[in-house]
Amino acid sequence: MIRSDYLIIGSGIAGLSLALKASQKGSVALITKRKLYDSATGKAQGGVACVTSKSDSFENHIKDTIVAGAGLCNVKAVTNMVTEGPARIKELIKLGVKFSKKDYSDSEFELGLEGGHSKRRILHAGDMTGNEIEKVLIENLKKQSNIQIYENHTAVDLIIDKKTGDCLGASVFINDKNETEIFQSKITVLASGGAGKTYLYTSNPGVATGDGVAMAYRAGAKISNMEFVQFHPTCLYNPDAKSFLISEAVRGEGGILRLKNGETFMEKYSSLKELAPRDIVARAIDSRLKARGENFVYLDITAKSRDFLVKRFPNIYAKCLEYGIDISKDMIPVVPAAHFFCGGVTVDENGKTTIPNLYAIGETACSGVHGANRLASNSLLEGIVYAHRAFEDSQKLLNKNYTELDVKLLNNSRGQKDSTAFLQDWNELRRLTWNYLGISRSNERLGKAIKRIEILKEEIDEYFQHSAITVDIIEVRNIVAVAEMIARSASLRKESRGLHYNTDYPFTAPEAKDTVITAQQQ
Repeated sequence: MIRSDYLIIGSGIAGLSLALKASQKGSVALITKRKLYDSATGKAQGGVACVTSKSDSFENHIKDTIVAGAGLCNVKAVTNMVTEGPARIKELIKLGVKFSKKDYSDSEFELGLEGGHSKRRILHAGDMTGNEIEKVLIENLKKQSNIQIYENHTAVDLIIDKKTGDCLGASVFINDKNETEIFQSKITVLASGGAGKTYLYTSNPGVATGDGVAMAYRAGAKISNMEFVQFHPTCLYNPDAKSFLISEAVRGEGGILRLKNGETFMEKYSSLKELAPRDIVARAIDSRLKARGENFVYLDITAKSRDFLVKRFPNIYAKCLEYGIDISKDMIPVVPAAHFFCGGVTVDENGKTTIPNLYAIGETACSGVHGANRLASNSLLEGIVYAHRAFEDSQKLLNKNYTELDVKLLNNSRGQKDSTAFLQDWNELRRLTWNYLGISRSNERLGKAIKRIEILKEEIDEYFQHSAITVDIIEVRNIVAVAEMIARSASLRKESRGLHYNTDYPFTAPEAKDTVITAQQQ
């Protein structure tokens, strides 16, 4: 058994930020199922939305966020995120994060513009913002003696006290030793990111299998708004370019979406055209592709000079060039892909879940700031703001004593069953979510999804219970739980709002309500 004051599961911006702060008050065990830098944070290109310009205001940022959220944002949560954002940005800069500056100024930031924003307010580091933030946080993290880092450790399930209902830590699989360990803690924090790998096509890294929200779901926590899955409109369409995102900022700098014949089409869907919120852009592309029987559309940024593109989008320019696309001359083939979950583990304004001693932050949580559709570049901001709020709130639990545990380690001496059926379930599940729980849904599709997910869940659970544990089986067990949550939540929403579009309910209901579920309702 490994004991610590804090157990933090996940190594994206939220988990790393919290670990740094928590280490000043107590001992920290930070577990991540691969390496520290394997997270969605490192792939974030666009930047961090934050009010830093005199021409901008908190009121503008709050309004833009609420408009994008389609009436479902928690206004207090949004206000907290926006108004506390500048202080958290200053902390990042103090740690060493270098955001891009204007050529003629050492003090003025070069601010980007993205869909849904009324002002330029996107702080960025070229087009590798997340990588810069992640690198600096990890560098600072490794200097702290009070943090124990456990790479290649995969959380399996939360440990819940049967008498009190408190979270006491988690059972964890040690990948390279093929054995399990108990991590006990006074405070457990789920910061494991999103669940894009639930879908066949995603911009997310391979680690994004919804581990945190699935663990919380199985433990009985409330889960909110899982039907709101954001599909990024523009992922590079190339069989060899797995999960490579073409940043929203490309459209912010003048990129135009075109059909294969060169025609534009966004003007038919929104007066904002390419700068419309992501749900509108993704649905427009999806509609055009289905109507024409085509696999991709083009994103055209050739109106900009090569010098501008190399400076503003060095990573995108270089990556596209690897695939024979010179974006200063050639249009970029793009397709929508699962990108971000606005729903997740229900939390309060400090990241507390409905299970005592358990917090959730970042994409794992549903804090209410994104509503029915996340405004571009608000996710990194949410991560650092809620990491700080969870840190401030959780300190009151540090004086608690450890509870004596009576937990059996998972038996991993069981023989490995034939994996053929298991691999079939994995592949079928991701295709099912793409076809039935994707950008457009219907009652018939949702009904079919729920029935098939029930069967797949039984098959996967049987495999988990009677076969040696592996990272793959842990992940697919979590993916099927996420698929179940999406399908159940989507079937409860009898309207179309934000990222959830049901062809049987194409209208938006007059009253906006959260969809809240628990595992016990099955």
